[in-house]
Amino acid sequence: MSKKTSTIWLCEQCGNEFSTWAGKCPACGEWNSLKELKVESSKSKAGRNSEKIETKKMADVEIGKVERMMTGIGEFDRVMGGGIVPGSITLLGGEPGIGKSTLILDVANRMKRALYLSAEESMSQITMRAKRMGIDGKNITLVSGPEISALDREIEKIDPDLIIIDSIQTVFHNSYDATPGSIVQVRECGIYLQQLAKKSGRSIIIIGHVTKEGNLAGPRILEHLVDTVLYLEGEGFSEARILRDIKNRFGATNEVGIFSMQEKGLTEVKNPSELFLSEKNDSPGSVVTVALEGTRPILIEIQALVAPTHFGYPKRTSSGFDLNRLNLLAAVISKKTHFDLSNHDIYLNIVGGMKVNEPAVDLAVVASIISSYKNKSFGPNSVFVGEVGLLGEVRKVIRQADREKEAKNLGYKIIDGIKDIGELIKQLN
Repeated sequence: MSKKTSTIWLCEQCGNEFSTWAGKCPACGEWNSLKELKVESSKSKAGRNSEKIETKKMADVEIGKVERMMTGIGEFDRVMGGGIVPGSITLLGGEPGIGKSTLILDVANRMKRALYLSAEESMSQITMRAKRMGIDGKNITLVSGPEISALDREIEKIDPDLIIIDSIQTVFHNSYDATPGSIVQVRECGIYLQQLAKKSGRSIIIIGHVTKEGNLAGPRILEHLVDTVLYLEGEGFSEARILRDIKNRFGATNEVGIFSMQEKGLTEVKNPSELFLSEKNDSPGSVVTVALEGTRPILIEIQALVAPTHFGYPKRTSSGFDLNRLNLLAAVISKKTHFDLSNHDIYLNIVGGMKVNEPAVDLAVVASIISSYKNKSFGPNSVFVGEVGLLGEVRKVIRQADREKEAKNLGYKIIDGIKDIGELIKQLN
């Protein structure tokens, strides 16, 4: 059958295909995201297989009970929604050296039979890591090589419960003439793995690379194909590692699991609040708040440093908190109080490497800035929770009772009765 080569343009962000190039993707609106792609197509339609489709009324569809595979790693199972669902496909991303392979190797060790395909590391390298972690690997079968279609025959021999691909950017499918890591290979390998998971009923975990911006590398369609998308976050100088899910078809999204990087691998942290407050001291600029990460309330420390600026334009810097939100809150403080921050630099840090985005921490951020500006503390056991509006008013937040319970368990108390940020000054010692 004769074939011809044609050129299409594929959007890296949304995965849509176009016949001509455009500076802006017509589908998702991203600029400079269309990449050229050579494809081979058959001239003749003869011999194409027409697959039958199944139709059924929704009322007649039977829903069976899903038996999740529990790993015994409480923080991992929590993020997954209670365990790994058979036939599901999960994508795990993170910075190089953050601990992705270490975590997944621990997960594989807790399965009955696991198949570990690695195109990045040799079998001896993986085994060395396993020995360091105290894993004998009797239930783990290693496959070394980039050819992903070889999984079909290996699955029949091993019959694994879990299949691990490390990583999607280094494997390739021999049916497509493209290099590993290219748009076409990442997309087609992702589609192959998705069909494999649904057809065989075996769970698959894919490890993916990230770009310098922190996003998963490759076409965005990869994230749409999988059932769960996980990110492993953390700072290289800190032991804390945060496993966060941004997509989960079988559980709540934005759930987090907290781990600590130790000599023998990642150790789950039973009480994250104690981890982030372990070195808390009652100093000006230090304030405690309760943030919701998924369904879990966590006490975290916010530190602010306010200092006179030596230049004409004050500097604003934040770590773990949105910089635009910080500028907005600083403007509200200057407008609604007698504190003039127009000639002061503000540095804000969420202790422990956490990234907090919910509005409930606004009041704590404002409190830390005022505390640093006045060089006075709010007391060792004070907790501030509330959303701050543009008019300086303090609004209530969701799940207040759960936040109060978590604070009380650790000996803290949420300060109530603050209607606007002007009343914060009365709380200073």
